[in-house]
Amino acid sequence: MTDRFSFSLDATDGRARTGVISTPRGEIRTPAFMPVGTAGTVKAMLPESVRATGADILLGNTYHLMLRPTAERVERLGGLHRFMNWDRPILTDSGGFQVMSLGALRKLDEDGVTFKSHIDGSKHRLTPERSMEIQRLLGSDIVMCFDECPALPADRERIADSMRLSMRWAARSREAFGDRPGHALFGIQQGGLEQDLRGESAEALRAIGFEGYAIGGLAVGEGQEAMFGVLDYAPDQLPEDRPRYLMGVGKPDDIVGAVKRGIDMIDCVLPSRSGRTGQAFTRRGVVNIKNARHQDDPRPLDESCTCPACKSYSRAYLHHVFRAQEMISGMLLTWHNLHYFQEIMSGMRAAIAEGRFDAWEADFHKLRAQGDIEPL
Repeated sequence: MTDRFSFSLDATDGRARTGVISTPRGEIRTPAFMPVGTAGTVKAMLPESVRATGADILLGNTYHLMLRPTAERVERLGGLHRFMNWDRPILTDSGGFQVMSLGALRKLDEDGVTFKSHIDGSKHRLTPERSMEIQRLLGSDIVMCFDECPALPADRERIADSMRLSMRWAARSREAFGDRPGHALFGIQQGGLEQDLRGESAEALRAIGFEGYAIGGLAVGEGQEAMFGVLDYAPDQLPEDRPRYLMGVGKPDDIVGAVKRGIDMIDCVLPSRSGRTGQAFTRRGVVNIKNARHQDDPRPLDESCTCPACKSYSRAYLHHVFRAQEMISGMLLTWHNLHYFQEIMSGMRAAIAEGRFDAWEADFHKLRAQGDIEPL
């Protein structure tokens, strides 16, 4: 085990990269998919089940945890790792995105944001300094800078002003983070879909200096083509010797396209959220288990998948428990989805290491294009 945070690049294939992030709590194999444990839990999953899918790291939400049960309470109870029974690395977001998307009646100024809780309407204040304090109390291994993220589309002036505010907040976040051996602070690049603004943001972040760099402000309504357009240049604007994290993305083909363009870390609520609404991601695309075509089908969701949902249960059963609103439905489908997402990551890691990423990607798209197996 290491007592510090480090990143080593093991192989590249085109712009795709594979490597290892080392932390005192364990290694993170990259490219890495981070399941989202919003309020101290990956919904419908036990921590050991999440680990069994192949996850090396989880994401926790500063905004949700600061409101309930509060960061101070989590610290008194031994920190987030102990609180949620997850002994491996945790990354916490800064709270900025949720304040913008969930916080009612928010008021933004140079110093920070005042907002009302979506839970009980109580008033709260988040600044770069407070965000760093909350994430320190939670005890997360990777801490994100406090930033502002405007929804797209937005005009250039709004995006530029927001990005420059985020860069001033990044400098304050770095200052407030202080010296914490074994813990890492990541800066977040902003700038919307504007290449020059992204470049300006990257320069500002490089000048401050971070252990890793995130690409923020995507997957906020711009569509895949526009997102890939940014990813065609944005990762290369960031330091090559540090992890690059694309925040809040996405569907399987989004993830593959992002890794192809040089991304090392990704998180998304999609596998768990979709699992709870009856959607399963498979090698052959999305299966809606609620559809009547599955009610007499004794076959598994995906005959080549080794997750519990596929090994032990039929489509007919999964259809039945979803329709009956039984809890096991969300549990099994979430496990399957997380397993599949981690399988994509391990497949890409092996393909990059062996210099056959293009062939792997072609097979991935070809199989998905076939669509689901024929109904019985």
